[in-house]
Formats: sequence, structure tokens, C-alpha cells
Amino acid sequence: MNRSDGHAALRRTLAVILALLTLISSFFLSPYRNEFALAEHLSTFLVASQLPQLKNTDADKDTSPFSLLTALAIHDSPLLVRNYQKIQALSQKDMPPAPPSKNEPNTETHEGTMIDPTDQTMPDLVIDSDNGVPAKTIHPTNPAGYLVWKDVYIKNTTNYAPNLEKLMSSRPAARFTDDMPQVLILHTHGTEAYTMPKGQASEAVTNARSHDTNYNVVRIGDEIANVFEEAGISVLHDRTLHDAAGYSDAYDRAEKAIAAYLKRYPSIHFVLDIHRDAIEDSKGNSYKVISQVNGNNAAQLSIVVGSDGSGLPHEHWQENLKLAVLLQQRLTEAYPTLMRPMYLRNSRYNEHATTGSLLVEVGAAGNSLDEAVYAARLFAEKAVEVFQSLA
Repeated sequence: MNRSDGHAALRRTLAVILALLTLISSFFLSPYRNEFALAEHLSTFLVASQLPQLKNTDADKDTSPFSLLTALAIHDSPLLVRNYQKIQALSQKDMPPAPPSKNEPNTETHEGTMIDPTDQTMPDLVIDSDNGVPAKTIHPTNPAGYLVWKDVYIKNTTNYAPNLEKLMSSRPAARFTDDMPQVLILHTHGTEAYTMPKGQASEAVTNARSHDTNYNVVRIGDEIANVFEEAGISVLHDRTLHDAAGYSDAYDRAEKAIAAYLKRYPSIHFVLDIHRDAIEDSKGNSYKVISQVNGNNAAQLSIVVGSDGSGLPHEHWQENLKLAVLLQQRLTEAYPTLMRPMYLRNSRYNEHATTGSLLVEVGAAGNSLDEAVYAARLFAEKAVEVFQSLA
């Protein structure tokens, strides 16, 4: 047996052991939040253990890159499906899975959304694409698999089942006051950038990452801040690239920054963490997500709401959810396809800081900067209305 065969055999053995441990821990320990996080980690290692097979598998073949036991475990476990998609998205970027943060042990990636190949409701759009990336509009109309309130669709990957009718029967806890500053904007993953048209800033943007704040999501934060300030809202915009020193610890650094701002400025009740997504199909092809508004292409947005499902304290996550649903409904009424489905997840994404904390993804890596900037302005105009209504 040569060395590569030995490594493959070792991976298969490890996969079998981890599959059994994952299924056992999921069955016996899922009622307990902290132990459920253990099952989550085991599932990640299970899928990662066979990642070399996944990367070397022909995407056009019907054969599975996994062993039979692993394939069956993935098929029967939503937890494993979620981690399969996470690891696969990372593998397509030639990135190793990021180690879990010490403060956020169960941070689920939100960069790496996989388009469901069986979903026939999302045909490619025929648009004038300035950067050559194919486009889709993600706009569910079937409530199956979603939590739904009015026009708001929520993809729920937690064990919770919030009663949206009851939740939305009262106003959010976040309050808009005359004290200043009122809003904090920051970027946990500030280097996230977009796909520029040919010949534009190619030296500044590599693999949809950039340290140049004219081209990454900091520019999107600038646009949102401008809209707020035009409306008379006092904003602090933290333009720090919290992921520049390391992607996996970015939430730790952002958490410290948020805490420092709130200590110095207790008037801040709304915290917006601005990101962008990365959307691919099952073959690794990048897509942009588009909503056509007033004859122009706007990047679609999505809101990610965290919870205490990871085991970390987050007592008011449903207040964040309430604010997010109220804002998304207002946006959808004005621009029916601007918002992608909302995500409710186990990780808290530093949203425990205030009752008005939201993570907002503006477009995807395949979108152009202009599409994202336009979307950011549309989003901010409605956010102004919602925030001021909470005075």
C-alpha cells in the first residue's frame, strides 16, 4: 500500500468513526444546547475528513464522493447537510475550514450560499451585466421550508420555531432617541469585495477580496452612512478591516470594537454589521443576485439573525428578529424582489450587543460594486423610516 492509499484508508476509517459519533451525539444530545454544538463540530470534521475525495470528484458524475456510511449520514441529517455545504463552499475557494472562534464556538459561515440545483424557480436572468457574471433573482413563492410572516420568508436552521404572529404583535424593543450618535456601522469581514467590470480596479480586487476601502464592503457602509446622515441620523462608521489580521478571529475583534463603542456612546441602539455573500451553484460557478428596481440592477440583500442556539448567551435574539422582520417587510413592500430570504441561525454574530443589531449581506461576490452601492442606498432609505418610527 502506497502512502496516498494509506491516507485514503485512514480518512475512510476516521469518517466511519466520526459518522457514528455524530449520529449518536445528535440523537441523544440534541435536547441540550451545548452538547448539540458538539455534534455540529463532529459533523464538520466528518465532512472535512473526506474533503480530498470531494475536490477530486467529477461534478458531472452521479457517483457520490463519500463513503456509503457518510453519504447516508449526510442524507438523513440536516446538520450534516449544512456542514457539507459549508465545507464544500470553502473547498471551492481553496481555503481550509476556519477554526472556530473562542468566543463564538459555532459561527456558521454565511459566505458560501449554495444554489439548490433542483430549484426551478430561479432561471438565469437576461440582463445587461457589466461584469459578465450570470445573474439570478432569488425570490421564493412557496412557503414550504420557510417561516413566513406576510411577505417575509425566513430560512430557519435553528431548533427554535418562533411564533411570528405573536412576535410581531408588539413593537421591537430597540428605541430611536434624540441622543447622539444613534447608529453604529461596522464590518466584521471588511475585506469582502465584489467582481469589478473588466479593466476596473483589477489590481485592487483579487478573488473578491480587497484591502482598498473604495472597493470592499466598507464602501457599502459609507453609502448607508451617507443616507442616514442625509436624513439627520447620527452615525459612527467603523471602517476597520477586522478580518485583515485573520478571518477566523474577526468576530472576536469586532465584538471588542462594538463593546468599546457602546461603552463610550451609550446612545447607540442600532448596530449594523455589513457583509456580502458568495453564491455558487453545485459546480462552483459564481452568480450575482439581482433585483431590477426603477430600470436599474440592484444587488439583492439578505438579513442574518443570530440566536443563542450555539450555547452562548443571547437573551434578546427574538427582539433582533422582530426588528429584522419589520424592516424586511417594509423593504419588500417597496421593492418586492430586493430582499432574499432572511436567515435565522444558531450563532449570535455579535448581535447580543443591542436589541437593534443586524447582520446585513449586500449582494454577493459576483455582483458589481455599482449594483451593491445602489442596493445599499435603497436599503438605508427604508431603514431610516423604520428606525425613526421606533422613537
